[in-house]
Formats: sequence, C-alpha cells, structure tokens
Amino acid sequence: MSRSEAGSPPDPRGAERFNEERATYTVKGSAQPDLEAGVTAIREVVKTLKPKPGVYRMLDARGDVLYVGKARSLKARVANYTQVKALSNRLQRMVSQCRGMEIVTTNSEAEALLLEAQFIKRFRPPYNVLLRDDKSFPFILLREGHDFPRIMKHRGARKAKGSYYGPFASAGSVNTTINALQKLFLLRSCTDSFFERRDRPCLLYQIKRCSAPCVGRIDKEGYDALLREAKDFLGGKSGAVQARIEKQMQEAAENLDFETAALLRDRLRAATFIQGSQAVNADGVGDADVFALASKGGQIGIQGFFVRGGQNWGHKAFFPKNTGDVEEADVLADVLLQFYEEVPPPRTILVDRELPEQELLEEAFSALAERKVAISIPQRGERRKLMQQASRNAVEALDRRLAETGTQAKIMRELAEFLELADVPQRIEIYDNSHIQGAKAVGAMVVAGPDGFIKNQYRKFNIRSAQSNDDFGMMREVMERRFSRAMKEDPDREQAGVWPDLVLIDGGKGQMSSVRDTLEELGIEDVPLIAIAKGPHHGREGREVFHFPDGREKMLPTKSPVLFYLQRLRDEAHRYVIGAHRAKRSRAISASPLDEIPGIGPARKRALLLHFGTASKVRAAALDDLKRVPGVSESVAQKVYDFYHAGG
Repeated sequence: MSRSEAGSPPDPRGAERFNEERATYTVKGSAQPDLEAGVTAIREVVKTLKPKPGVYRMLDARGDVLYVGKARSLKARVANYTQVKALSNRLQRMVSQCRGMEIVTTNSEAEALLLEAQFIKRFRPPYNVLLRDDKSFPFILLREGHDFPRIMKHRGARKAKGSYYGPFASAGSVNTTINALQKLFLLRSCTDSFFERRDRPCLLYQIKRCSAPCVGRIDKEGYDALLREAKDFLGGKSGAVQARIEKQMQEAAENLDFETAALLRDRLRAATFIQGSQAVNADGVGDADVFALASKGGQIGIQGFFVRGGQNWGHKAFFPKNTGDVEEADVLADVLLQFYEEVPPPRTILVDRELPEQELLEEAFSALAERKVAISIPQRGERRKLMQQASRNAVEALDRRLAETGTQAKIMRELAEFLELADVPQRIEIYDNSHIQGAKAVGAMVVAGPDGFIKNQYRKFNIRSAQSNDDFGMMREVMERRFSRAMKEDPDREQAGVWPDLVLIDGGKGQMSSVRDTLEELGIEDVPLIAIAKGPHHGREGREVFHFPDGREKMLPTKSPVLFYLQRLRDEAHRYVIGAHRAKRSRAISASPLDEIPGIGPARKRALLLHFGTASKVRAAALDDLKRVPGVSESVAQKVYDFYHAGG
C-alpha cells in the first residue's frame, strides 16, 4: 500500500474548484477476476477513509480505471462495496477486478459530483455510464479585437474575446445558421489576413452575403449597427429585429429607393428562413435544454433540444454506453453531468422524469454556470409540448438505431458520427490528382451517395497552373475551379447535386491545408472536409489517419466497416484519376505535330504519313511534293507548306 503527495486533479480548473487531499492505495495480486481479492483491497482502503465528501476510482491490476464514483461520505460509500450479497451482478464483476483505489477528497458533495464527471470523461471507465458522443459542440462566435468583427464557427475552449452563442447540435446546424445570418446582417466571415489583402470585394459581396468592409463599402458606424442587430437577434430579440428591418424596407419603398428596399426584403427573408428552419416551436422558452429518454431492447436513447433566446438551435440523439442494469433516471443524470462538462448549462434544464439528487445537480450546474440553474419537469404550455416532441424524437431515434444492423445505412450513420457530420451525407465528393514529375497532371472528382457511386457525375480536371511536382498547387486549382463554378451556378444551395455534403481528399495535412485555405478564400467555410492518408504502419495493419480542418487527427480500428468504406471511396478516386492520367499520356504519345495544322483531319494526316513516312519528312517536303500526295488537294498542300514555312 502506498500514499502519494497531495495534489490537484488533471483538469486544469481543478486547482480553482477543489481543495484536495489525494491518496492512492494498491494491493498486489492476480489480474484474474477474484471477488475475495477485490473485497480485501477495498477493505484496506476503508480503514484509511474519513466521512468526508470526495471521489473514488477503482483500479484493476494494471492500474487502469474500472469505475469512478462520488460520495457524501467516502468511508460509508466505499464500505458498501464490501457487502457483496447486496451488490448486483455487474458490481460484483467490478469488485472482482478491483485491486486498488485512488481517493480525492473535496470541500462539498457538489464539487465531488463535478470532479466525478471530469474523471469519467477523461478515463472512460468500463463500469460507468458513458456519453458516447463527447466531442466538443460548436458555437457561433462574433469575434472582437477588430474594427469589423468576424462571424465564425467555434469549437473547443472559449478563449477568444467575443460573444458566443450556442451550443448548436451539429456543425451543420451552425453552418446553416451562419449562412442565413450572413444574408441577414452582411457580416464578414473571412480571416483577418484575408481581410487585409483585399483590394476589391470578394464573391460573398456580389451574392449579398457580406457588406465588404474590407474595401470600404461600409463604414465602421454602419457595420457596428449591423453587429448590434445580429447580437439582438441571436440573444432572443428576433421579433424586434425583424420589425425594424420591415419598417426600414417600407420607408425605402415609399421614398422610391427600390434597390435598398430589395436588399432589406432579402434580409427579411433570411430572418424568416432562420425561424422557419427550426424544427420545433420554442416561443416563450427562453434559454433551456430539453432532454427526454427512451428505452427499448436493452438500449437507451436520449434526445436533446437546445433552445437559446426562444430559438431552437438544433437537436441531437445520444446513445450512452454501459447502461446495463443502471436505473434510467441515473443514466439521464450521468449523461447530463458529462454533457455539461463540455457545454455551459443554460438557466433551465427540462427533463422528462425526476432525477436522483436533483437539488445536488442544480447546485453543481449553478457552480459551473456561475448563476442559478434550475432543473424541472414541464407540466403545461409550450414547455410541455416541447417535451412531448423531444420524447417522440427519442423513441424514433432509438427505433432507427435498433433497426440498423450491418447494413449500408448503419455504416453511413457511423461515418457521419466519426466525421462529426450533421447528418448522413447524401453526396460525397472524393478528390485525387495524378502526374509524373508534374507532367500531364490530371485531377479527378469521384461522387458517391448512400446507394453507391454516381459515375455519371465523375469529373476530370486538366491541371493548367500548377508547376513541377506541386501536389498542393494542383489540389488548390481543382478546388478553386470546382467551387467557383458551384457558387456561380447555385449560390443559395437550392439545387440538388451541386454542393457536396462531404469532401474527402486523398492526402495528408498539406493537402488539407491547401483545400481549406482555397475554400476560405472563396468565402466557403461550411463544406465538411476530411483528408485520408496512409498511417505509419499502413503496409502491415492497413491503418489510415484522418486529418480534420482544425488540425485534429483520428484513426479507426483496422476491422472497422467505416474504415473499409472510406478506403473504398479513396481507392475509386485513385483508380479513376490514374485511368485519366494514362489516357492523357497515351494521347500525348500518339500525338503528331500534324495535329497542330488547322484544317488537317485524320484522313489527310494518315495520307501524308503514309506518303512521307514521318512528320519530320512532311515538314521538310517541298510544295510540289506535298501536292503529289494522294488525297491531298493543292489548297491543303499549300496550308501544310505555309504552316511550316510561315517565315517565307
């Protein structure tokens, strides 16, 4: 048995939140499950504990965390695990694997609850209920620190100075909202460096999604007014904003300023679109999250709606793991704790059932939010209707999940989860290029959907601008040509088959950076991107590394159906571009200098070559000799002669 020095938990906020005394206790023994050995190890720990609040971690023989729990009284709570007959089968299995414990004392039970959630998210113990989707949720950020603040999507720690609005259920819901907000408020979305380089408006100004402050088309005062309206709209005052725009539109029309009236009309339509795209009516709800639970077939699904300022910012289904014989209310409480470790709690959390230790949860969430947070079960009115809709969505989402087995639908759903997409992609575009030391360079786009490859939409790009062996430059050219055309053909993205739901790039960090920067320069930041590159042990294990636009990297298990599917997409693009490159090389090999002579078709070219043998001899032939070639008229002979002897 050993005791470590006092310290802080791994979470960087721990030092601010907890005043701890930390100790580790271990009992050596076999790694094989042994109930008696586990009980002995726990009893050794109980001897040293005091009736203080804190968090305990059960460890196996290797030191891996089996379970994380919190307690009002550590001594009483941990001692319960020695009463084997009172434990469920699941807990008995856990105790049989336990060979040590780590204890952290806290100042209060609420602090212990928060620390428990931190440890669960960090260690992912097999005997805790786990929120499977623990990636960061996206926010809209109106970033400050510039004369003309930028509207942008944000994930992760909220360190940048500015106003944050969220969470949104998915990147897709953020992107849709930002697109509409750009139409409504004409705020810039470009990076500061791109902003500083502009000497003329970009395409976003031309399609009325930006006010072009970069080139002085709007002054700071006018831009600040748009910014204030955007903050009011996102803060829940959408009705007042719409009323102001409608009044301005009527005044412009009365003054016969029809151009301004048309612009205001388009902005009003964008506001209506944002509200019309909301799947639920959240009027009068304010800031609230709504959670409803459904269970069937031994699985649990939880549906969450996110409402801010009376506007629905999306909904998401969660399917927690390790729910086993855990009570449904306990599962919901555990999911909420882990969810709000990542997301700031709103003022109101609506649930469909009583939660254990609900007052303690409210205290913990209030400490996180630094203001009062209330948990309640809605009984009437709009909140009750909202909960009923969340419950229906939870049941439907769980039914869909149970209906999916090893089919393509399941693979596509898991693909969307792995790549953090808003929904299953209906159109996937895969890009690759091929060349030999920069020569005969060709780019290719392959298209796939849920039902397979869409071969009549494949496209080839003859690379023109990239030089030498510049793979990144080639990818930039392909992306610029592809998406410039898409923005001209369908700037509002209303047509099917023009814009992809996912872009898959054959390459690594460099290719990803090239594509991301190219699209950013075009004002496109909402097309999901992923790059697939061979991993460090590709030949032996078949591993691939997936590069995200924000620099993150992910890998999939070697036998994952999603990995096989993505590899198949990449391989199809590789096959197609190699074929296009070979065809281009073949044409180049069989090409003749005679092809460059205007008015010389295949038949006359063949006649000249049969008569003279080689193109060089045709070039050197006299005019009289050319006229004697069968099938070549005097006028054609003159054309050939003049082409090679233009200088006289």
